[in-house]
Amino acid sequence: MMRALAVWVGMMFAAGTLAPATPPAPTAWRQAVEQEMPLLGHRNWILVVDSAYPLQTSPGIETIDTGSEHLEVVRDVLYAINRSAHVRPVIEMDAELPYVSDEDAPGAGRYRTDIADLIRGYPTSALPHEKILAQVDDVSREFHVLVLKTRMTIPYTSVFIRLDCRYWSGDAEQRLRARMGSGQE
Repeated sequence: MMRALAVWVGMMFAAGTLAPATPPAPTAWRQAVEQEMPLLGHRNWILVVDSAYPLQTSPGIETIDTGSEHLEVVRDVLYAINRSAHVRPVIEMDAELPYVSDEDAPGAGRYRTDIADLIRGYPTSALPHEKILAQVDDVSREFHVLVLKTRMTIPYTSVFIRLDCRYWSGDAEQRLRARMGSGQE
């Protein structure tokens, strides 16, 4: 009986009736990040999100299911950004995260500790989740947003990385604008 089932399954695969249930290559999302990094610039975003993050339909948003652990994806994305010569990360986190209890979401406290260690040293701010989503929606009308979904099952753990220019600071931009406004060359 088992042999007959195995033969039938083999025939169905050969006929194209059944698709093999193999997971996507574990490096597919890493390849996407590596391929897109040279194209991304200031005003683009990379989001590393939990598994319940909604699939957005704005044309500028590309979503990839990584099938990977959340902190691993954050770490690898920051590594890729840091290797680039043209962009640097500015991180936004959900303002709700400090209020998520371990009682309601086991592991939330540990996650807060781990993510704080991982993003230490980067410019970071916190906004309410809905405000960040509104920013992403607004940005995606004109600029590319790469969303990397992870297996994370703790709410408000998404890491929103806005890319900024590495070789031109905000201070340099202000000085430029001041000179332009004063007519100074």
